[in-house]
Amino acid sequence: MNSPILSEQELIIRPIQYRDLDALESWIARFWRKEDNKSFWSKEQWQRYRNWFGLWKILSWFPKPYQHDFHIYVAQRKNDNKIVGAIQVSPFNCTRSTWQVEQVIIDKLAPQNEILTGKKTIGSQLLRYCLENIWEARTWVSEVEINDNRLLALYRENGFQPIAHMTYWSISKATLQHIAQSSNVDLPNLLPVSNTDAQLLHQLDCVSMPPLLRQVFDRHKDDFKVDLLTNTINQVKKWFGNSNTIISYVFEPQRKAAIGYFSLKLATDQTDTHQAKLTVHPAYTWLYPKLLAQMAYLTENYPPAELELISADYQPEREEYLRKLGAKIDKQTLLMSRSIWHKLRESKPLEALHLPEVLQGLQPARPSIPTRISPSSYHNYQSHNIKKQSTNNSLAAQPNIDQLPDSNK
Repeated sequence: MNSPILSEQELIIRPIQYRDLDALESWIARFWRKEDNKSFWSKEQWQRYRNWFGLWKILSWFPKPYQHDFHIYVAQRKNDNKIVGAIQVSPFNCTRSTWQVEQVIIDKLAPQNEILTGKKTIGSQLLRYCLENIWEARTWVSEVEINDNRLLALYRENGFQPIAHMTYWSISKATLQHIAQSSNVDLPNLLPVSNTDAQLLHQLDCVSMPPLLRQVFDRHKDDFKVDLLTNTINQVKKWFGNSNTIISYVFEPQRKAAIGYFSLKLATDQTDTHQAKLTVHPAYTWLYPKLLAQMAYLTENYPPAELELISADYQPEREEYLRKLGAKIDKQTLLMSRSIWHKLRESKPLEALHLPEVLQGLQPARPSIPTRISPSSYHNYQSHNIKKQSTNNSLAAQPNIDQLPDSNK
């Protein structure tokens, strides 16, 4: 990612408009890769957003789930109105206290100007625009590949710090078939997930991660609920055979808590891959083989495909089990975050507070007059202290009534 230097006066950062799509597509195509079909900037999803741009804009006026799908901003040069950069952000949780930077892309063919004092890169200006103008966000997160040195430098320059190391694994088709045929799935307390189980899943999510990540993610019970519109869309996709997602969790009846959870998006085409999300209580790591065997068993009714999983460096048991299983590492990323506090502006100027009048009212009515201490006043003060000390000594010498011996005994 090239990030040329342009001053803030030379750039206009604004929300994306329909007229920007042709200019964006002309240079975003250079970032498309055949194996990358999951990000927003992939060719398939870009064509989908382009064809339904008007509908997505209308849906962004309504509540979730599509309210924040079009938080896309572009950087435009003032002299020739050319688009030289774009950024996509989205809320990370339901309260929108944490936001995520989905993608930052800079035009590789933009001219490389000399680095001057006081000027920022286009990527930094795009990031700063989002940090300063999205007032709901208290924390920002982003995930960057560990080999992308330029993007890592961009985030570090703008205050992002690493908080976790993420690893993307893929399990081969043969390994999945072997696990499904050789493993004995015995999970009597495996239950389907509904909105009534949101509190249990929230507790499991909190206990499965370090306190720092828990504070950064700031998830709540509503983050684990599915609204009616999203549920209806998922059911329609399932009926037409486009996609099928199975979500289940393991319930511990003695503790009345969820100790394991998985979400499996099954691939309906051999060219696609099965995608799984797995969460296990740290005290029940023996659930990893059982939950993976359950997911392998569910994939048998679908075309053979690889299974993708994600693990973090604070989950050493999962990474060790996947290594023993022979899983392949696809990529490694760095999860970064930064907190931000927006400075509130004064509703009234300081001149309207009339501070001189307030300070003048605190002045003494007349100046203090210093007086001498005469020898007689000093003698009276000393005699008063002697009398007070003798009185305290006499009171201390009197016996305590509670400690006197009882004469009736």
